[in-house]
Amino acid sequence: MLSEGQVVAFRFKQTNQTEGKLRPALVLRKLPTNFDDWLICMISSQTQQYIPEIDEIIKPDDKDFKDTGLRTESVIRLCRLAVVESSFLLGKLGQIDKERLERLKKNLCQWISGSE
Repeated sequence: MLSEGQVVAFRFKQTNQTEGKLRPALVLRKLPTNFDDWLICMISSQTQQYIPEIDEIIKPDDKDFKDTGLRTESVIRLCRLAVVESSFLLGKLGQIDKERLERLKKNLCQWISGSE
């Protein structure tokens, strides 16, 4: 069963809508609809794409890294969002801890609202 904070696999399209590659994604929240739609964000090993005060880098020495299923230091890219039906999310790789999830949600809210 899908839940917030899970790391899953998803084929993110490029911003020009060309086919993307299968990559990890973070499940942020279920949409409040009758459908099984979820808000997710991309996770990338390309840490140079990190945007301070929005994104977050997760490192192998972080307490929850081992539980994520990630293989290397990665950036959780809150500016790369998608809403998808759960059947498009391909398996659970792992899970981030609740503190990190809450911090990410707070960062996303602050960025969207324009307050810092």
